Amino acid sequence: MTATSKPVEHITIVGGGTAGWLAANLLSNFFGTGKDQGVKRHITLIESPNIATVGVGEATVPAMPRMLRQTGISEREFFKATNASFKLGVKFGNWNHDANGKPIDYINPFIGSRDIDGIPMEHYFHALGAKGLNYVQSISATHELGEMCKGPRALGKKEFDKGTSPYAYHLDAGKFAGMLQKVCVARGVTHLRDDVVDVELDDKGFVAALQLKENGRFPVQLVIDCTGFRGLIINQALKEPFVDYQKYLANDRALAVQIPHPDKEKLLPLTCSTALGAGWVWRVPLWNRIGTGYVFSSAHRTDEQARDELMAHLGDGAKGLEPRVIPMRIGRTRKSWVKNCVAIGLSAGFIEPLESTAIHMTEMAIRWLLTYFPDQEFSAPKRDRYNKLANNLYDEVRDFICIHYAMGNRTDDPYWIDAREGLEVPDSLAENLELWKYNLPAEADVGQFNLFSPGTYRAVLFGKKVYENGYGGGRVSSGIALDPDKWDTYLENLRKTVRVITRDMADHRTLLAELRGELRPAAQPWALTGGQAPTVQVPGAAKMPRFKVPDFVTGDADNAIL
Repeated sequence: MTATSKPVEHITIVGGGTAGWLAANLLSNFFGTGKDQGVKRHITLIESPNIATVGVGEATVPAMPRMLRQTGISEREFFKATNASFKLGVKFGNWNHDANGKPIDYINPFIGSRDIDGIPMEHYFHALGAKGLNYVQSISATHELGEMCKGPRALGKKEFDKGTSPYAYHLDAGKFAGMLQKVCVARGVTHLRDDVVDVELDDKGFVAALQLKENGRFPVQLVIDCTGFRGLIINQALKEPFVDYQKYLANDRALAVQIPHPDKEKLLPLTCSTALGAGWVWRVPLWNRIGTGYVFSSAHRTDEQARDELMAHLGDGAKGLEPRVIPMRIGRTRKSWVKNCVAIGLSAGFIEPLESTAIHMTEMAIRWLLTYFPDQEFSAPKRDRYNKLANNLYDEVRDFICIHYAMGNRTDDPYWIDAREGLEVPDSLAENLELWKYNLPAEADVGQFNLFSPGTYRAVLFGKKVYENGYGGGRVSSGIALDPDKWDTYLENLRKTVRVITRDMADHRTLLAELRGELRPAAQPWALTGGQAPTVQVPGAAKMPRFKVPDFVTGDADNAIL
């Protein structure tokens, strides 16, 4: 801020839901609603009483715990208020078929792989195999924790304890927004329930005021557009164009429904994505129910056809229920920050929720706004850097979603053939896909990333078993000598670690009950970890050894040669 410029003292957020209240939460936490370095800032959130939020996103990525912790929200209160559960990754089903036509299932885990003397372990896995283990089993305990319905930590741990691996959450989006609303109002954020009926621009094209149905003219300095797919301010009033991603991604509609748990005692710590005929079904297990739905292409299924396909997939668990139809605008606004308006959430853009990125993208948008927060001059360099970061993130997510379709091999429906052969592949991804026929994804291939590392791409390629099914024609080679003995030692020690982890980690539902304050005192220790009651204690029996990582094994990307 220069000596003559004026600070932004009033921040106006238009739209509630997750995006609006998440913006209010982060801004009120880091700025406060009192004086900040002599500047008194006031935040107002204007929420229509007549427009429902989309509220589909119920899964998150591992950055979410940091946001709660930094903004002073208790993890225990969060679990109770939002009926949340833990998430250790995404389980994909039926996206690819093996040589016999059998569907391939795999997990994209949050935990990364390790290097062996600077060589990514995937080179060993690709060249030598893993003695019958799948890729995820060769890097972590995620596969076993999922099968056993266990959480990421033992009982009695402190809030936000990372336990064995990074984790995210499944949550009720509506309840999450409601929780954030209470937090923000308690901090001093003003909440207006009113409709914006007009947007007033000044002679320079900046937003000068909002015309509210009940409260009349409302002057603004900085306005944050969280009005969803409508883009009420950024697209409609400021006429900023929308960049459509339909040439890359075909899915443009969703059906959403909530169903009961088929087995209330077993709570999967994974989001599930199961491919159907013209898209995929998400399955998000919460404490009290399952959120599910069908993301599909309207060019390949009518709403009625998609509904029938979804209900047949869900079976008796969805009997008598009616899914809600949600049109999706896939792509991004060309510039999220225009003049004195910043679009955040669905108004800024949306990419189908295959990797649960929507809430994280909203959070990053707000963090970047905090980093490049303007004064009333609204300098172009700050806007330009913000827009560059925002656009790069959308393109990063777009590329990673596209690889799931580009590397598919199903031929049982025209949708899957079109998704693989009819859609364009972004140049940034197409170049890598050609390279990865000869070389496994390396650090330099993806450049600076926010979410999807080279290891994440390797997890998808190995999960889909593309190299086993002919991708690259067997030409992948690093030219580096591999030591089979080190690989055997690595696998042996890893499996010891997995046995310890699966023994010590708590049953997922029991862990949630503890966090919610609902754990019965009479529960026995072996029940709390999901194990069996002991019969006879053998005198002098050895305990399971704790795993010490061999000296030649290092963390993800540490001292990596490749």
